Amino acid sequence: MDSQTATEQLYAQRLTRYLTALRNEKPDRIPIRPFVAEFAGKYAGFTNQEVTHDYHKAFDAVCRCAADFDWDAMVANMVYVWTGLTQAIGLRYYGIPGLEVPSDSGFQYLEPPEGEAFMKADEYDALIEDPTAFLYNVWLPRVARDVPAPGEPASYRGHLALVKGGMAMMEYFTAFGPQCARMRSEFGMPGAIAGILKAPLDIIADKLRGYVGLAMDLMSQPEKVLQACEALAPHLCHVASCTADPTGQLPIGFWMHRGCVPFVTPEQFDTVYWPTLKPIILELWRQGHQTLFYAEGDWNHHLGSFAELPEASIVYHVDHADIFEVHRQLGNRFCLSGGIPNTLLWSGSRDDVRAYAKKVIDGVAADGGYVMDASAIMQNDTSIEALQALTDFTHEYGTYCPIDDMPLRDVDAPTFSPEEHAIGGESPASTTRHAPGVCLDWQDIQRELPPICGDAELMGEIWGNVDGLGNMFVWQCLLSF
Repeated sequence: MDSQTATEQLYAQRLTRYLTALRNEKPDRIPIRPFVAEFAGKYAGFTNQEVTHDYHKAFDAVCRCAADFDWDAMVANMVYVWTGLTQAIGLRYYGIPGLEVPSDSGFQYLEPPEGEAFMKADEYDALIEDPTAFLYNVWLPRVARDVPAPGEPASYRGHLALVKGGMAMMEYFTAFGPQCARMRSEFGMPGAIAGILKAPLDIIADKLRGYVGLAMDLMSQPEKVLQACEALAPHLCHVASCTADPTGQLPIGFWMHRGCVPFVTPEQFDTVYWPTLKPIILELWRQGHQTLFYAEGDWNHHLGSFAELPEASIVYHVDHADIFEVHRQLGNRFCLSGGIPNTLLWSGSRDDVRAYAKKVIDGVAADGGYVMDASAIMQNDTSIEALQALTDFTHEYGTYCPIDDMPLRDVDAPTFSPEEHAIGGESPASTTRHAPGVCLDWQDIQRELPPICGDAELMGEIWGNVDGLGNMFVWQCLLSF
């Protein structure tokens, strides 16, 4: 067997192992999918500033880990926020390593002080009417240092910020394809997730009103918050769908922030957060995509709501919550991942790590449907020795059957058959001025043009494609950067 064939076989084995667990089934052994971010840079000898500001080094660091650790899936770049791009746009809300924060720190999100939120309390109607226009006309000028608001004088720096930001985003996202191909061809390493999703309420808390502003609004104008979440939902669903794995194999990353108790009340979760999120998850499942619930913090209060979702439609990642209670309530429906405390991987001995890993495997992984990972994304405080101990022990102890007894999947085939997506429920419907993915409607633009003597349908199609790039730019600024 030549080396390339052996690498492809290794890729198929790892991908089969990973996808089998994601379906809540039992592979040959427990897959390992560590979300290593700044840890990868440390392991490869880079500072946090280097892997955050130079994504080529971040890619190389991931490949170094792929070569040296026998893991089953990795994210192509878990650091993800490229601060070269955020600096090009001039985003105010990031602390860049080596600039606003020390070079050995991870990038920081700088939440605006109360009263200086990027969206004001009386601006909900504008957001509800046309979320995309609101992002361009109101939000982006406030969060980007050089981008002028409508009515303000245009500037050389403002034009540059938009052009450089758009071109930088295209360069960065385009680079992920070759990175994933390199991981596969050189190291036999599958990707772990694809696509991005955040809940409507979390978007308002994270990037628009700030947490304090949202908390006040939920008490003083809850109907406006609900309407805003309903307006955002189809647009967020569109971005998740467009950025998802086209084969439907890898789950969409859903980053859960401030929608749980005690950040909101149980009533607010039941009446605002969940009714505007659940239809998105169901629509993505109907399209053939699992969603990875990356439940940052403790979401155990809401496990009953998550259990309403179709079996295997999500993968549930456990952070600070009680993983054994999560398994009791969700383990028969969904694959679980995580649950190994980051503090243990920072300061624990090899024996401590092995003992805790055994406790988790015994408690939640006996029947499969579990992916080994730390509780949270691993930064440069994670010990190399501790992570190696976790890897070795999972290989030794987390075995179900010989690998020859595990039939390999077609590495390019969809994970789920169409009949598995037959579900009821309403998809998130757009009620805003422009549909998801649209900045300016072609019908409006066509009325501004001279009579078209050629192929109007062709012109409309190309207009829509390019207009969609402008739409994706501002939504990715909101979601990813």
